[in-house]
Amino acid sequence: MDRLARLGRFIWSGWAGLAGVCLLAAFWQAGHEAYGDFILPAPLATLSAAITLLRDASARDLLLLTSGRALQGFIACTLVGGLSGIAAGYSPATLRVAQPIVTILLGVPPIAWIVLAMIWFGTGSTTVAVTILISALPIVFAGAVEGVVTRDRGLDSMAQVFGAGPVRRFTHVALRQIGVHLLPALILALGTAFKVAVMAELLANAGGVGGALARSRSMLDISSAMAWVTLAVIALLTVEYGLVRPAKAEFERWREAAAPWGVKR
Repeated sequence: MDRLARLGRFIWSGWAGLAGVCLLAAFWQAGHEAYGDFILPAPLATLSAAITLLRDASARDLLLLTSGRALQGFIACTLVGGLSGIAAGYSPATLRVAQPIVTILLGVPPIAWIVLAMIWFGTGSTTVAVTILISALPIVFAGAVEGVVTRDRGLDSMAQVFGAGPVRRFTHVALRQIGVHLLPALILALGTAFKVAVMAELLANAGGVGGALARSRSMLDISSAMAWVTLAVIALLTVEYGLVRPAKAEFERWREAAAPWGVKR
């Protein structure tokens, strides 16, 4: 019942997000009326074009291909960045060695990694996944490190007094505090994964939504390009609010213990 109550609150909170989407659509419509169809198609026309694309099996396959590549890169950077960040957070010497490497990775633009990955791996799914991994890994790593170094060590000592072993103290005390910083970093990394996936596909001519955008660009089909962008954003929101956000809410159940009834943080 408690889980169903949290699910109900999560669904009800979607009204605020829907209001934000409507506000964005209003600005979009204003831009369309100011500049015309050739520069910025109307929101309803773009939505209609996106629905038309979804009725085509080949278009759905392209969308699934891009989503699968983005998820592969996201899972890889979650595992590598999360584990390495937690390890570095517990080891100051490792953290001092890793910080300049992370800075270098952040300083290199994703488009440069795409070019290098094309040279190393060719124009395929590996190029897209590797580019996502390198681009999003520093975000996850930084979130994991921040969670470790800012945790309340007094809670760990208290759990030790009550007889909790190292593994139990990590899974029940430290890991939940680490998640406060790690989970928002994962949400940001997920958005980066989809953006980089589309960009890598476009530059590497690797099919997917990026390849479809390249074809729309070559034909100056603004409506089709906007429709593909809309579908990519819908895929991102589906994964985020259908998978990552519920997992975040489930992981942060401990926050409700300290919150008064009806108060949301």
